[in-house]
Amino acid sequence: MFCNQCEQTARGTGCTAMGVCGKKPEVAALQDLLLHALKGLSLYAVEGRRVGVTDAGINKFSCEALFSTLTNVNFDPERFLPLINRCVEYRESLKAKVSAAGGKVDFSDPSASFKPAADIAGLIKQGEQAGLVTDHEADPDIQSLQQILVYGIKGVAAYADHAAILGQQDDSVYAFVQQGMAAIADKSLGLNDWVGLALKCGEVNLRVMELLDAGNTGTYGHPVPTGVPLGHKKGKCILVSGHDLKDLAELLKQTEGKGIYVYTHGEMLPTHGYPELKKYKHFYGHYGTAWQNQKKEFPNFPGAILMTTNCIQDPQAYLDNIFTTGLVGWPGARHVKNGDFGPVIEKALSMPGFESDEDKGSVMVGFARNAVMGVAGKVIDAVKSGDIKHFFLVAGCDGAKPGRNYYTEFVEKAPRDTVVLTLACGKFRFFDKQLGDIGGIPRLLDIGQCNDAYSAIQIAVALANAFNCGVNELPLSMILSWYEQKAVAILLTLLHLGIKNIRLGPSLPAFITPNVLNVLVQNFNIMPISTVEQDMAAILNK
Repeated sequence: MFCNQCEQTARGTGCTAMGVCGKKPEVAALQDLLLHALKGLSLYAVEGRRVGVTDAGINKFSCEALFSTLTNVNFDPERFLPLINRCVEYRESLKAKVSAAGGKVDFSDPSASFKPAADIAGLIKQGEQAGLVTDHEADPDIQSLQQILVYGIKGVAAYADHAAILGQQDDSVYAFVQQGMAAIADKSLGLNDWVGLALKCGEVNLRVMELLDAGNTGTYGHPVPTGVPLGHKKGKCILVSGHDLKDLAELLKQTEGKGIYVYTHGEMLPTHGYPELKKYKHFYGHYGTAWQNQKKEFPNFPGAILMTTNCIQDPQAYLDNIFTTGLVGWPGARHVKNGDFGPVIEKALSMPGFESDEDKGSVMVGFARNAVMGVAGKVIDAVKSGDIKHFFLVAGCDGAKPGRNYYTEFVEKAPRDTVVLTLACGKFRFFDKQLGDIGGIPRLLDIGQCNDAYSAIQIAVALANAFNCGVNELPLSMILSWYEQKAVAILLTLLHLGIKNIRLGPSLPAFITPNVLNVLVQNFNIMPISTVEQDMAAILNK
């Protein structure tokens, strides 16, 4: 196997024996084969659009299949067999339609005609032969840009899947996903073409995050500032992790009146700010911290655990009380489908639950764009008066690899006249810090999940408009941490918007070559984090 798609990849180059995430070589091979199959499907999808042939089922499937290959989503080899077979079935069906419409169907790329083996062992061998979906003969810089594009598209697909679940879709998103995957078979594209496709991925991801924001806020209301207990109540309990708001909403409905408290974990923390979710009295508090601490925290949770999207780690120590749903999979873990959480509820009722109340304080969430815009005048006045000197967006993914204490230290050392905006699970390095306020404006503002980067962008644009300047001229600095492919998509969105001077860590992606990095430095002044003291001085003294 070879996998370098996450920040924690072995030796900073790539996992070759087993994934640092726990992904086994056979799963890596099956994911590579699924990507290979998706490339072939995409060739016909792009040609189909040219001759007026589209298929809504294929569009949605493409994003679901891509999402299945993200870091920490699906570790179950059995789940990949139907995905690969469905992909080839869709390809052949689409091929026939395209041919009937007069389109091209004689593609030379092997992905356009490969036949899946009859069993998993055969599929694994095919995946090992296919390897990474990139052009194996291209020069390293082209391969680097292809990987940036593919990993960015995976992030787009994840957000598109979330949005589609809430009824928000845009055919242009699906068209780009298929265009990008098909482009890898085009050996005529040069360096500038791939740079253009990567930045286009960022543009499309902005649209996807807008769709998901519309789905979340249109269904559950705009988040409002809300205190979330970090302790627990005596009684039966269910813990929900991942990102999916609809799964949480359905669980809350199905547990109402059953004497079960529902708690969030990881990136579900911001859901406490949504009016249509917080109305449930048994939706109580938050348990634990970031995804990488599951093995320490989950064994102590005395109830059922539901994983809704990516983030799952090896649950062997608590396999009996963990459930997966959606695209998440782990061998041996019970999978529930179609929002039927009866087995999860039954398990929770059979477990002891918390024996007593516990008060561990609380944290504030709900500072998405509507909440911040509601006090925009106050914020602008504070900047003009000099009470607020600078804003830091300290955001992104958390992880187990050393170096992430930088973000804790950065927030702790941020001057008292600065405000910290945060989102995604990177916040768990400092989410419970008491930073005080500036004239009633909290110095630590939790904007939401990783996809709520859309809110952060809208806040930045509104401030720029208020001060009649560009975003790059604002007293705003972005200090970002990355881990997986949704973070790649968000970074491409920021680059598409022309955002410069981003500090990225704790290490740079292994799939970026020195020449590609040089392009990013020259055009966007993107830079690795150094020390807190050096970075803080450089930002505030410029």
